[in-house]
Amino acid sequence: MELQKMANGHHELSPGKSTREDGFDALENMAERDQFLPQKTDGTRETSFTDFEGKTSFGMSVFNLSNAIMGSGILGLAYAMSNTGIVLFLMLLTFIAILTAYSIHLLLKSAGVVGIRAYEQLGLRAFGQAGKVVAACIITIHNIGAMSSYLFIVKIELPFVIEGLLGQTEKSSGEWYLNGNYLIIIVSLGVILPLALMRQLGYLGYTSGFSLSCMVFFLISVIYKKFVMECPVFSGNSTHLPMSPVYSSGNDTCTAKLATLTPQAAYTIPILAFAFVCHPEVLPIYTELKKPTKKRMQNVANISIMAMFVMYLLTAIFGYLTFYGKVGEELLKSYSTTDTLMLCVRFAVLVAVTLTVPVVLFPIRRAVLQLLFPEKPFHWARHILIAFCLLFLVNLLVIFVPNIRDIFGVIGATSAPSLIFILPGIFYVRIVPEEQEPMKSRPKIMAIMFAALGFIFMVMSISFIIVEWVTGESRGIGGH
Repeated sequence: MELQKMANGHHELSPGKSTREDGFDALENMAERDQFLPQKTDGTRETSFTDFEGKTSFGMSVFNLSNAIMGSGILGLAYAMSNTGIVLFLMLLTFIAILTAYSIHLLLKSAGVVGIRAYEQLGLRAFGQAGKVVAACIITIHNIGAMSSYLFIVKIELPFVIEGLLGQTEKSSGEWYLNGNYLIIIVSLGVILPLALMRQLGYLGYTSGFSLSCMVFFLISVIYKKFVMECPVFSGNSTHLPMSPVYSSGNDTCTAKLATLTPQAAYTIPILAFAFVCHPEVLPIYTELKKPTKKRMQNVANISIMAMFVMYLLTAIFGYLTFYGKVGEELLKSYSTTDTLMLCVRFAVLVAVTLTVPVVLFPIRRAVLQLLFPEKPFHWARHILIAFCLLFLVNLLVIFVPNIRDIFGVIGATSAPSLIFILPGIFYVRIVPEEQEPMKSRPKIMAIMFAALGFIFMVMSISFIIVEWVTGESRGIGGH
């Protein structure tokens, strides 16, 4: 259970307080609670998160968390389905969605027991300073990878959108406005940075809602295209341009498979896991939720996961049933660049991923603040400088690394299972008092098994990537 608020600046418990959890946590964790969210100050003391008045509505919190869940991984789901078949994909998608909801339950339960709503502070409470550093580093690495994947989509797709709007059929390399490197810098400074300077994550609920609307338009267009396009058999290939379709019917490649296993099926679980990673954003959204309770935040998470589950499933099914075994690793690449509707879809996806970057940046900034300035009050100069430096770093990655797919693979294989499985499980085991739940109790045994599952998943993912490198094969794994 959560600790009582400190009233009028006095560090004392409320009268009549008798439960052992309250007394234990209040005495042992008072200093830790004082370190979180020290923005509000009256000149005499810093306040803890329990003094922070959340103002974000339930609906806006759902938009923010849904936007945090939905990432560039949605573009790789049809490809994943083509390698597993419809039934097996549905089973895996359901399995990952349920595990994601359970891992968020573990996080919220741990946060409620000690009165902490920062991922890094949970690490500190569970394993001391080492746990805090590990949690902050994993969050930073994963979210930098996610931000890079979003900006890579901008770098690749925005020139095609501009070409379509200008009516050009061939790229003119001499035009600066068709250079993806210049475009991501303009988008970063003109759109992402101003949104990233918001002081509270809740204010991004409106942009998150608009971003989700763009992805709903993407989904509707994918469904529509299924019914107006014949099954294509692709010829030729290109690094950036879509393959040339030769439409055919009655072909074996145009037959949907309910269950199949290809060599690329090994990457299906990583793709699905990356697509559901939202854990670094859960606790910040919980902090800013109006009338925050564990049940209320769990409902936010469940609704967000269910909404993304439906979007993911429909996108995968109709994308797969449009191109079948010839679907591209990134779904948009399978469509023609001269199609007016898909040109609008590309623009909508660009807007969606661009508006998602600020939401992903917030947990990184909090991780940096927790590591470097844990007891400092809020300061605009520090707030702005961290956001600018993070965007500068991500832009450098996107511009100078020619193929970051392998880096994403390593990051995803290590950070995704850590954030979804391992950290929530071990935090729960370490933080929940044995007086409340003994080590041999069913909830703690389940948490241990959950963390072990994440470790197995990590070893398997890294092994697949190493095998791919050794054999010299090139297969994309997508990204969150």
